Amino acid sequence: MGAEFGSRSGGQGRISQWLRRRPKDTSADDRAREDLLLAAAAAGLPLAPAAYPSGYRCSCDRIGCPTPARHPVSFAWQTQSTTDRGQIERWARHQPQANFITATGMVHDVLDVPLDAGLEALERLLAAGIDVGPVAESGGSNGHGRLLFFTATRGTPEDEDEWWPCELDCHPETMDEHPGLRWHCRGSYVLVPPARLPGDLEVRWLRGPEHPLPDPLTLLATLTDECARVAGEPQQDIAAWPLRG
Repeated sequence: MGAEFGSRSGGQGRISQWLRRRPKDTSADDRAREDLLLAAAAAGLPLAPAAYPSGYRCSCDRIGCPTPARHPVSFAWQTQSTTDRGQIERWARHQPQANFITATGMVHDVLDVPLDAGLEALERLLAAGIDVGPVAESGGSNGHGRLLFFTATRGTPEDEDEWWPCELDCHPETMDEHPGLRWHCRGSYVLVPPARLPGDLEVRWLRGPEHPLPDPLTLLATLTDECARVAGEPQQDIAAWPLRG
């Protein structure tokens, strides 16, 4: 619709050009950002401040930062993460450029898949009438985009020996080496929309946090099928996978 509007001539074309020249209403952007963060927190997603883009670099100023604008600003992010409205409002207003992460494995997990596989899986799941929870798109236009499926967490078993975190899933800097499906559970995190990435990329909701969190196992078979198809690999029997939690 936007492209069609911009292509029209006459008055509408002049209005479109004028709108592009208008100074950006940053206060409206800040309010919209804060509203989205509070909606995520109200849905039970614990949040903490994260780094943000500084040109094509990361605001942390770490030379060669492996995950620019994608990581928490505090080493204590797991204990710092909260759904408290007042705290999130203070962070958002005092750090207007900051992205936010949500800590996984407490209330929710995230199934993180390549964008093409995720979009195909999302279409299949919805067509089959399967309940799909919140879904976010991360950095979609750079060829390395991801789709994030937010699910209920598998929980923490009484016997800690039965629980294991996957190191590949817990460290986002390993993404390039392990680009397939990643299951973010306890000890991991993802960016929560709205978030900005270097290169004018973003993290945005395709389905908002108002959708109930599904059991991850209801999505897993379809996601793994599509990941294998897109990668051109033989499909794996997910029944043989050790389950998180």
